[in-house]
Amino acid sequence: MANIEILFNKGRKIYENKECLPENFGDVEKFYSEMEEYKPTSLVRLFDLAKKAGIKEICVKNESERFGLNAFKGLGVSYALNCLMAKEKKDSYLFVSCTDGNHGRALAWRSKSLGHKCVIFMPSGSEEERVKAIEEFGAKVIVTDKNYMGAVMEAAKYAEENGGYLVQDTYFEGYDSDVPDNIVLGYSTMVKEAIAQMEEKPTHVFVQAGVGSAAAGVIWYIRKMISEDIITGVIEADCVACIYESIEQGKDVAIDGIPYTVMAGLNCGEANLKIMPLLKDSADCFVKCSDKITYKGMERALNPMGDDECFNSGPSGAVGLGFVEEVLTNEEFEEYRKMLGFDENSVVLVFNTEGRIDTL
Repeated sequence: MANIEILFNKGRKIYENKECLPENFGDVEKFYSEMEEYKPTSLVRLFDLAKKAGIKEICVKNESERFGLNAFKGLGVSYALNCLMAKEKKDSYLFVSCTDGNHGRALAWRSKSLGHKCVIFMPSGSEEERVKAIEEFGAKVIVTDKNYMGAVMEAAKYAEENGGYLVQDTYFEGYDSDVPDNIVLGYSTMVKEAIAQMEEKPTHVFVQAGVGSAAAGVIWYIRKMISEDIITGVIEADCVACIYESIEQGKDVAIDGIPYTVMAGLNCGEANLKIMPLLKDSADCFVKCSDKITYKGMERALNPMGDDECFNSGPSGAVGLGFVEEVLTNEEFEEYRKMLGFDENSVVLVFNTEGRIDTL
């Protein structure tokens, strides 16, 4: 299998929002403008790498700085909890979720800062470092013997039996909540900030996906608030590329078993079905990458070219950078470069969604 495979979206069109995704980006902006802990993360501009790659600019939105959590997930969680608590007014809450690491840590952090209890379920094979990173915020962590979606079902059962609120970033049958939609909206803040920090708008935006909620937040904001012309791509780990496979096969595809990828934050195997119509209509391509590609991105972040800035990038965070450099510089992918429309005027935006675990 190739280290990179790209599926181009022949059915790309303007998304009509028949699934009623929320469009209240102004409410999200207002919430964060009033949130004491909020401040924009930095944008890393890799001019020397771009020059080597034959394009104008490569920008990396550095989410390893977000809320001191080493990852972007606090954006979705904080906005979703704000909406939930405004709707369900109580003195105390129990928040429950399933995570591969970053989402659970963000929920534990926000629960603690708000003074509420939190229980986190994790799939089989979860790394001890990720468990400890969640527990440091006072949450109870239960590592299951199931894959990601199996652990989600365990979390849902626990919440129901214990009077808790499931705070999940994906929809599934029986989960009747607006929490996933609000998490998607919260994630849109990443690209809103990035575009405000760029000197010109990007020509290409690539964002990684596990269940796809972050990708949806980014692409939804771009299509509604910026432009239909920006080329967008959704990147997945090759062994759990449920979105890629769903688009290619024309049906919802779940990846069974407990596959391994170093990109633990992307190791979900089943997409958020609510956002699939948006991605199907609005993304220009879908990408599968091997672990080798994210290792390449991690190495480039640690050892930049020329005067480019060094930054902290972890396994799930570095795949976008690794993908862009590999496609632009490896002659094996010349046809992909042509199909993506890269040239000397291209301005590429990717997202460093997490830092290295050993920096926690």
